[in-house]
Amino acid sequence: MSEQEPLLEWVERVAMYLARDGVPPIAGRVLGWLMVCDPPEQSAGQISEAIGASRASLTSNLRLLTGMGFLTWRTRPGERTVYYRMAEDAWAVVARQQIAGITSFLDITRDGLDLVGPEDGRAARIRQAHATFEWMAGVFKGAPPLHAADPGSANAGSAGALDGEEAP
Repeated sequence: MSEQEPLLEWVERVAMYLARDGVPPIAGRVLGWLMVCDPPEQSAGQISEAIGASRASLTSNLRLLTGMGFLTWRTRPGERTVYYRMAEDAWAVVARQQIAGITSFLDITRDGLDLVGPEDGRAARIRQAHATFEWMAGVFKGAPPLHAADPGSANAGSAGALDGEEAP
């Protein structure tokens, strides 16, 4: 077994976990790889070679992950190559976006209840969605602040990784 095989098996576990939530497997492999690769900045060619993805599918998945807030990219002076890395606090940023989405959906369910009226048979289905999202918003509102687990990290104990923001 090569030295890289255990890493690639772990990368595949990350991909399969995220696939349960609809993340394309290649995007999951990219995330997993960028969590364990050395150096932490990788070109599309390096990522493609490591995870065995075609450049075409890799390009669209890198764009997707960048748009979702997971990745950042940069070029180096005098080079045309783009290098990707995990965004600073990527997981907290994405979680914050998802929590904000809960609030947005609560607004939509309120509007739906107003639209159909409380006695309409459709209201029960909307109330079920509203109650679920209201419960989730309450859980996040009462959750303790998130702090970086690694005391050596630049963000350890700092506000901003979910704490310091108004929960929905």
